[in-house]
Amino acid sequence: MMPSRRRISASSIAMENRHIAQILSETADLLEVSAADSFRIRSYRRAAEVVEQSAVSVGALAAEPKKLLELPGIGKGMAANIAELEQTGTLGLHQELLARYKPSMLELLKLPGMGPKTVALFWDAAQISSVDELEAACKEGRLDNLPRCGPKQISKLLQGIAEHRKNIGRFHLDDAELAAKKLTEYLRNFSGIDRVTPAGSLRRGRETVGDLDFLITGPACEEDKVAAVVEYVAAYPPIADILGKGQNKVSFRLRQGLQVDVRMLPERSYGAALQYFTGSKLHNVALRQRALKMGYTLNEYALTRLDDGSALPSSTEEEIYAALDLDWIPPELREDLGEIELAAEHRLPVLIEQSDIRGDLHMHTNATDGKNTIREMAEAALARGYGYIAITDHSKNLAMTNGLDDARALEHIERIRAVDREMEGRIRVFPGIEVDILIDGALDLSDDVLAQMDVVIASVHSHFGQPSEQMTERILRAIENPFVRILGHPTGRLLLRRDAYALDLDAILKRCAALGVAVEHNAYPERLDLNDRNLRRARGLGCKIVVNTDSHHTSHLEKMRYGIQQLRRAGQRAEDVLNTRLAEEVLKQFRPRIP
Repeated sequence: MMPSRRRISASSIAMENRHIAQILSETADLLEVSAADSFRIRSYRRAAEVVEQSAVSVGALAAEPKKLLELPGIGKGMAANIAELEQTGTLGLHQELLARYKPSMLELLKLPGMGPKTVALFWDAAQISSVDELEAACKEGRLDNLPRCGPKQISKLLQGIAEHRKNIGRFHLDDAELAAKKLTEYLRNFSGIDRVTPAGSLRRGRETVGDLDFLITGPACEEDKVAAVVEYVAAYPPIADILGKGQNKVSFRLRQGLQVDVRMLPERSYGAALQYFTGSKLHNVALRQRALKMGYTLNEYALTRLDDGSALPSSTEEEIYAALDLDWIPPELREDLGEIELAAEHRLPVLIEQSDIRGDLHMHTNATDGKNTIREMAEAALARGYGYIAITDHSKNLAMTNGLDDARALEHIERIRAVDREMEGRIRVFPGIEVDILIDGALDLSDDVLAQMDVVIASVHSHFGQPSEQMTERILRAIENPFVRILGHPTGRLLLRRDAYALDLDAILKRCAALGVAVEHNAYPERLDLNDRNLRRARGLGCKIVVNTDSHHTSHLEKMRYGIQQLRRAGQRAEDVLNTRLAEEVLKQFRPRIP
């Protein structure tokens, strides 16, 4: 008899704000390609921004139009669009524009430097609507007579296409986590499923994810009942294509392109399967070799004795590792980088936890390109249990962010200090700045202003194509400034969009260590910079490390966990990270201030 279950229809699952915002944003881009009215384009962009930043489920509000209309920037027409999205999963105008220009045009917009106006130029001139068509046009010289399409620009386009292709099929950690959360909720609604566990690279905290591996156990997964579970999994509403369906496994691709494998397991195999499907491949190979030397064979089903074929208890990972005389190894460390030897010698580090973090020292407000006030950022941080934050808005060189010049920066310092006083010791609010490193290594605010900041972060935001020697000298000159206390997102990469710029990172890390300048691990999932390998190198060279979210909205503060995962992958302990310290201690750990 088929187990009872609570079915969840596609329309009854409130669409995630991010998905609604994505469709509205794509509609705005396609409207701009079609040379639509600028006011209409702005209305879609504004709505996308409001939806993405909303603290409530906008899709759920579609059932209460009056509440939806209370959101800033949402009028009756846009409310109707959101209701349509919630009810059908699509938006008519979005689908109409995709049909006119082909869905592949959206991929063009993901290329570095390709905005809607450039895409429109290529469409009007040569009916280009895909990356393949653009590459062919570049190589055949069909764009040479177009504005801003000289040899240098064509070379950049081809380089951007190569970078894009390298990243196809990879997803940001937060996007993969969101997809996993939604699928987990769906699977748990089947009666008889007790445990749902995402494994693979997501569980190891890899900076990007290629696919999702799910393990599920419970009475419904026993051999005589599992067929009903298979059918339930295959009916998951966001599935775009079923790639395979077996007796205890379903493979499919989601609408966003992410591939998912779901395996149903008996409880007795859970530990072995979780260990195996968590990976990594190199870690598993090393573990199997150790098992063989000890007289066992290890696979995804069990740890088995070679002499008599009997299986050892393996309902948990801990049992697997203990049978091999190893301490349990945290998933983030399973990359065959010496963790097995450390586990055998009981020398695994006690890795940093999110609960160790006492404050966040890189965030932006509506004084520049952030969306919230100083007070709102402070209250949000206080609600997370933090003891301090630093407000570090942009400086004037980043004109697109409304960056601060000297006069505005001084006024901003006073506003920050006023909020610090208003918080009455519940949380400290330090005045700071994210100052731009100019092309020659100078900073774009005066030393007199920087001297009044508690936290000065120096970051590169322009001229990424400098040769390695010039970029290295540029950053070295910047950190010599006596007021710089943190080097922000040191390699400048944007995951799946832009590679790190060329530089001698070792030379920079060594100089930071010598000067006492901390290096930032930027927890924002599009950056995660420094990466885990470079974090290991930084610690080995004696660098001070700080982890920040680079938040531009109160909701971004929760992204700290992605940075913590990377720190754990790098073997970092709480004592290795500066902002695990209390407010009265943390500033003392930075480069000393000049009196």
